[in-house]
Amino acid sequence: MPIARKLLTLLALTLAALPAAAQELRAKVSINHSQVQGTSSSIFENLETALTQLMNERRWTNQQYAVNERIDCTFNLTISKYTEGENTFEGTLTVQSSRPVFNSTYTTTVFNFRDATCTFTFQEFDRLEFRLDQIDNELTALMAYYAYLIIGWDMDTMAPLGGTEALRNAQTIVNGAQSFTSKGWKAFESSKNRYTIINDYLDGGMEPLRQLQYQYYRNGMDEMATNSERARASITEALQLLQTAKENKPMSSLPQLFTEIKRDELVNIYHGKGTANDKEKLYDMLMSINPSYSTYWHKLRQ
Repeated sequence: MPIARKLLTLLALTLAALPAAAQELRAKVSINHSQVQGTSSSIFENLETALTQLMNERRWTNQQYAVNERIDCTFNLTISKYTEGENTFEGTLTVQSSRPVFNSTYTTTVFNFRDATCTFTFQEFDRLEFRLDQIDNELTALMAYYAYLIIGWDMDTMAPLGGTEALRNAQTIVNGAQSFTSKGWKAFESSKNRYTIINDYLDGGMEPLRQLQYQYYRNGMDEMATNSERARASITEALQLLQTAKENKPMSSLPQLFTEIKRDELVNIYHGKGTANDKEKLYDMLMSINPSYSTYWHKLRQ
């Protein structure tokens, strides 16, 4: 065998033995268009395919992710209105992400949000591309925003303030989207829109919530299989940061959003377990942040 061929063969074998780098997201995209009548389903099928490719094939960061490290997430888009002549869509997007808990088969929800103000244009067979330095397409800006938000929140659960770079990219998208006329992108428009979520989360006063993410998941959930009592104590300590975040920024919806995401999990962690004193303090704190879920917090005390 010629020397050159031997070298190429050796190089191929070496590369094959290395772990394959993968994109950050393992995203499942679904389009519900049952509210739209009299339109061929092909446009919605093409939209679903294009979004699936964008979310799963693009590298969103310079971090190296192994295939088994990709973030599981779902994007469920319900179309309420489609204007064929203008190629415009209106609808609601529900975004959810999760991460595995170490040494267990349990997966825990990290992010869950329903965005009710999604407006964009899309033509059949469009290939979607995104550039962070050119925010000129509402659909790609919307999906990229949530991609970076998911990655940033997930990284915060793995290292203290670990998701800052990805979160800054989400903020860059919001700033670049200020020329869009549709809802969801602007300050003072809502206490719970894209602009508010990312700007509140990166606000210094909300840093306790970001620190909570790491302590709750790494020192708490990830230790549950090893020592459940110690893990529960770490979670109790971490949740005190939620109150601090609320006090620092009383008008922010993020502490409430955290309780919405974690309500069932918190009940499972504390129901019939933990000290009565800890559970009473936790009950009072959660009631002050989100009294609308009082039935859940009552279960937590039992």
